[in-house]
Amino acid sequence: MRYTLGKKERLKSKKLIENLYKNGKSIKVFPFRMVYFQTNHTSDFPAQVGVSVAKRNFKKAPDRNRLKRLMRETYRLQKEIVYENLEIPYVFMISYIGKEEKSYQELYSKMNNLLHLFIEKVKHTENETL
Repeated sequence: MRYTLGKKERLKSKKLIENLYKNGKSIKVFPFRMVYFQTNHTSDFPAQVGVSVAKRNFKKAPDRNRLKRLMRETYRLQKEIVYENLEIPYVFMISYIGKEEKSYQELYSKMNNLLHLFIEKVKHTENETL
């Protein structure tokens, strides 16, 4: 597996994002919240991801950009957790809901917890539908 996060793996479609927030389910592992939705998308990858940081919590753009960069990096290094366990395509948005910036190591471990929780929820949902 290549540890890249290319354009096709990022969630950019306004329609998909709108649909995601309207119909998606949510899970939280502080300081992250993930909204996910099972849908077909144009990418060949099993998941498309977007990241966001609220302007309300971080007024300065460089602070928001740094957090988004750290979030993308922690996801990029651990995306195999998601890719190896998904059979059907998903889109999800990961939002930073904390009020202050955490260290990279803390974000990395929290992202790991969030991705494992996501896989548990998806597997549980798939088992219920069978």
